[in-house]
Amino acid sequence: MRNKPAGRYRQSAFSMIEVLVTLVLISVGVLGMVALQARTIQYTQDSAQRNVAAALANDLVELMRAMPSGLPASSGFYKAKGTAFPDEPDSCTPLPSAASQQLACWAQKVKSALPGVTDDDSETDDLLETEFYICRTNAANSCTGTGNAVEIQIAWQIREGECMDPNADDDADSTICRYRLRTQI
Repeated sequence: MRNKPAGRYRQSAFSMIEVLVTLVLISVGVLGMVALQARTIQYTQDSAQRNVAAALANDLVELMRAMPSGLPASSGFYKAKGTAFPDEPDSCTPLPSAASQQLACWAQKVKSALPGVTDDDSETDDLLETEFYICRTNAANSCTGTGNAVEIQIAWQIREGECMDPNADDDADSTICRYRLRTQI
């Protein structure tokens, strides 16, 4: 046998404690990545829904710009919060010529594009009636019926706490996400 020089021992294996510490560190890292992935999916879903809402609001603004005769306060493009949208025409293709019918076609498009806008349950109100509004305004979040700006609010249903809106009211329903567009026509 060969004698090993004093103070020089060759370490040939890990001890059980080193293996356990390594497993704990790897487990914490994997759990952190799983949590990060879940949060990323949540942010991605919110972002996709907000992009759809922004596109829908822009579509309505373009409909309004294409028909300036529909812009006076008594026209068919405006809808107060708590009121119903106009009845849908027989067909939305081609787009009807009346502003109120165009608004009804736009509402139909919203129903199919955003989750939970309408609910078949008779106990719950449709968000189209309770949360949506299109109005003339002088100031944000204030439908005065006068002013040189148009404000559009769109809302959709989500699960509790999934709305990433930092501007949401504290007393607002946390299962409803809202998007507002305010622009001059």
